[in-house]
Amino acid sequence: MSTTETTSTAPAMAIAQTNSLVAKLWNYCNVLRDNGLSTIEYVEQLSYLLFLKMADELAADPFAEEAAAPIVPAALDWQSLASKRGEELEVHYRKVLTDLGRHPGTTLGTVFAKAQNRITEPALLEKLVVELIGKTDWVLEGTDLKGDAYEGLLAKGAEDTKTGAGQYFTPRPLIDAMVQVMQPGPKDRITDPACGTAGFLIAAHSYIREHHLKGLSREQRLALGQGTIWGNELVPGTARLAAMNMLLHGIGEAGGESLITTSDALASAPSRRASLVLANPPFGKKSAITVVGTDGKTDREDITYDRADFRATTTNKQLNFLQHIMSLLEMDGRAAVVLPDNVLFEGGAGEKIRRRLLQEFNLHTILRLPTGIFYAGGVKANVLFFEKKPPRADGVPNTSEVWVYDFRTGMHFTLKQRPLRLADLADFVEAYKADDRSARKETEDGRFKRFTYEELIARDKVNLDVTWLKDPALDDADSLLPPEVIAQEIVEDLQAALAEFEAIAEALGGEVKPDVAAEEVIAEA
Repeated sequence: MSTTETTSTAPAMAIAQTNSLVAKLWNYCNVLRDNGLSTIEYVEQLSYLLFLKMADELAADPFAEEAAAPIVPAALDWQSLASKRGEELEVHYRKVLTDLGRHPGTTLGTVFAKAQNRITEPALLEKLVVELIGKTDWVLEGTDLKGDAYEGLLAKGAEDTKTGAGQYFTPRPLIDAMVQVMQPGPKDRITDPACGTAGFLIAAHSYIREHHLKGLSREQRLALGQGTIWGNELVPGTARLAAMNMLLHGIGEAGGESLITTSDALASAPSRRASLVLANPPFGKKSAITVVGTDGKTDREDITYDRADFRATTTNKQLNFLQHIMSLLEMDGRAAVVLPDNVLFEGGAGEKIRRRLLQEFNLHTILRLPTGIFYAGGVKANVLFFEKKPPRADGVPNTSEVWVYDFRTGMHFTLKQRPLRLADLADFVEAYKADDRSARKETEDGRFKRFTYEELIARDKVNLDVTWLKDPALDDADSLLPPEVIAQEIVEDLQAALAEFEAIAEALGGEVKPDVAAEEVIAEA
């Protein structure tokens, strides 16, 4: 066989392998869903078993330079599971999960933290152990196949609206576009303080491998997978998915220090700074918390965030995440952060934070996102791109101009009928001019527009929610949208309105009791 034939056949074989494995994994998921498991619960159970199988393969690797200490104690390892059947297997599995969760700070501890067996049928557990996981090599065949298959399952889990899993999942085309324009490099220290299932961290790692791998020293390659990329997640169950996702993509070590911490990122000032932050903090209502800022004001007393680095007091979760990311950046560090519209126009603390962002940072780009691309319904969001700069002696603000790309007006997407693709963001990536932002020009279609600092600071409450385009479908009958798209946009507008009303009620001290029937009607619509 010629070299040309080999190289052309290899990708096709890899795709076929991936599709085959995804189909196999999904088939088991359907069986377990009939047994009462959600997709995310299924992926969680897979994570436990995959970790044990991978640790077993690493310990038995004949090509390892030297024998490593066992990652998992012998009495709790994969072989101890694979040797048992039926009820004996289920009883031992429960013991394994309980005992392995007692290793805080390690990848082992992150994956098994508060782990519980959700597979109540011993026969189904046996099928997972013996047939699905046991008959596949998860380490020796490389990471791309397994990582792609696992991430495909996470995406499926995000579609399960009843579990709320979608809030932890950012559309991959959006992640890839953000990473392309931020161009992470091997010297970057990259983090996501609300990492969900680690999509941003994995995409950044993949970008560095694709563009810089040949030029990396051995030390840089090791550092890339052992500490220069890290994340934080509030929910232990999601943190375990993130840790497993990173392992399957070749980031981190099964027996090493965990690259995913599980904590409330807003609870304290960061102990470690990053040169690049990529994040999509959780969308939601105003938090029932108390924030104490340098202005001395406090509000509500459930949880107190005594943060001297926070310049403004607010119960708005997204504004607090923005302040946290501003603190998280090292000097000359850069960030790309997905934030909802209210961050751009909310008064009070919002105005104070925006003034600081324009003065002390270089907020150079805003990408206005369309609706219909997030699994969390009713979300209108933007990506803010900014850099941390030292204060100027003359007091001149670090932001001189902000370029706004309107990817919302006239753009209509749905999760199923018309999902967002990376190609849809190609014009934005081109207009961004990552290699030389000074070469930017306003685009012929009018979507990319420049605004000066003076124009923005003069707006009421420093409102950065700037609009100038008109949807052509409003004037042109021939441009009317398909009925399913119109229906979806009505649903999202209703969801957004409900979220705003709940936030107002909560801010006024009222107790919010969601109307379950109404939510179900909206979801089914």
